Amino acid sequence: MREILWISLGAIAGANARYFIARWVAKLISASFPYGTLLINVSGSFVLGLFLIWTTERVIADPRWRLLVAIGFCGSYTTFSSYAFESIALLEQGHWVDLAANVITNNALALLGIIAGAVVARAL
Repeated sequence: MREILWISLGAIAGANARYFIARWVAKLISASFPYGTLLINVSGSFVLGLFLIWTTERVIADPRWRLLVAIGFCGSYTTFSSYAFESIALLEQGHWVDLAANVITNNALALLGIIAGAVVARAL
């Protein structure tokens, strides 16, 4: 039962961070392209890569941190379902260039986020 509590605490933080960042980015840049989802997916990938490499290669971490950060926070913060929905919406609206940009940037930058997080963790 305690594991569920750790996951839930991380999920509350991640979901709220996702909500506020997505709204902030839409106001700051534009709501016409899913920039918020892109930023969230890339930053979440970075955090996950940093955290997992750091806690498996650099420090001995209590397993509860993995529940809190990797499963709880990152699991609710990153937005694959939103990314998929927004991609299909762009497809249905005939916004081919935006669709391609969304798919390519989310996938490429999320992978680079994992790599960047791993590099930073290994440098610590």
